[in-house]
Amino acid sequence: MLDLFCPLKLTGVAASLCGALGVEAPESADKPIDILTKLTEGKGIDRVFMYNPDAVALWIFEKYTDLFAPVMLNADVTLPLQSVMPSVTPVCFATMYTGAAPEIHGIQSYTKPVVKTDSVFDALIRAGKKPCIVSTGNDSMSKIFLERDMDYFIVETPDEANEKALELIKEDKYDLICVYNGNYDGRMHRVGPEGGEAIEALKHNVKAYETFAKAIRENWTNHKTLLGFAPDHGCHEIDGEAGSHGLMMPEDMNIVHFYKVI
Repeated sequence: MLDLFCPLKLTGVAASLCGALGVEAPESADKPIDILTKLTEGKGIDRVFMYNPDAVALWIFEKYTDLFAPVMLNADVTLPLQSVMPSVTPVCFATMYTGAAPEIHGIQSYTKPVVKTDSVFDALIRAGKKPCIVSTGNDSMSKIFLERDMDYFIVETPDEANEKALELIKEDKYDLICVYNGNYDGRMHRVGPEGGEAIEALKHNVKAYETFAKAIRENWTNHKTLLGFAPDHGCHEIDGEAGSHGLMMPEDMNIVHFYKVI
């Protein structure tokens, strides 16, 4: 019987990002993903921009591939990954940016404590680099990596987050920018993963990534940048035409990342 879950794991992202920047990985991080190492090694990368749209499942990409055309045209690598359990936002983003399993970084349910485990942000700060997070208030990425000597830009809406991120690209002073958008996840919970409002939100995410790629090309001409489209977990439909996630099932666990060296 074929394995229903992607063999490559979300735990490898943290070390891969640090490796791209020539920085030692977080203390508890899993080994880097070989494909990303091959993509980035020897490229002189000195910037990383991570766009984090919430809840974009691999099966959504497979079913609505044409919708992702602007993402694929701005990607060198399409990378299916297995998320972690429970497949909910704070658990998964804590894993993405520490490289550690939930039992190590400590978030094992839908709670948003500050992660004390060593993270990509800590690794960059130790190396004298400047990371920042752009997120909407009360969301996981605005809370779980607080208390670091870094900048946080917490705004009210995904559109405001994306506008702030474009401003930061033009300012050109951060080595790592992480931008969180929760609009697809929010709509999906109400109308289901394939509901009209959810698909419109997903289109908005795709357009945002395309816009970031264009801005990086125009403004970071003196840098080599690793750009990522990097969701945390997937989703599935439940009764009442709503959506959910958090289970050990392919729809929730299998996600897809895209990466580009610019």
